[in-house]
This record gives sequence, structure tokens and C-alpha cells, in this order.
Amino acid sequence: MVQRKYRIFVAVLSFIALGVLAKMAWPAEVPRISKEELKSLLGRPDLMIIDVRLAHDWDQSKIKIQGAVREDPDRDVKTWAGKYSKDKTIVLYCA
Repeated sequence: MVQRKYRIFVAVLSFIALGVLAKMAWPAEVPRISKEELKSLLGRPDLMIIDVRLAHDWDQSKIKIQGAVREDPDRDVKTWAGKYSKDKTIVLYCA
């Protein structure tokens, strides 16, 4: 069950990242990482994980990545994206 959720997590992460980056007029091609690659990055000071799940999905979820920051995807991305350092590796994920 957990393995399935991680596969879904990686697929959705890629989808959300593409959508958010397209709205910000960044390059259309976005690097993707596997769950293993993400696990290996956890705890690094240059990593920022942003949980962009809807409030209801976030509230109902028992799985949350420790250290992730939650941002509301209903808000304009430009209102919150600029507050994060461009010197960090930013990973977005949702339900």
C-alpha cells in the first residue's frame, strides 16, 4: 500500500511541477526524480519540499513528508513562489 502511494506521489509530483512551472513561464521541460532519489535528498539543507495538496486532501492525509512546507494551490503561484530561495532544489508534490 505504501509503495503504491509513493508511485502515485512521484507521478503527481511530476504533473504538478509541470503545471506550476508552466504558469511561472519557466522552461517546459522539468527534471523528474524517483522516490528513491527524493529519499536520498531528504534532510539536505539545500532542499525545499512544498506540499501543494488542496486543504481537504492535506487534512485527510496520514502521510506527510517531514519538513515539507504547505502552500495553497488555489492561491496564485506567483504570490508564494517568490518567497523561496532560488538557490535551493525545490520539489513540489500533491495528492
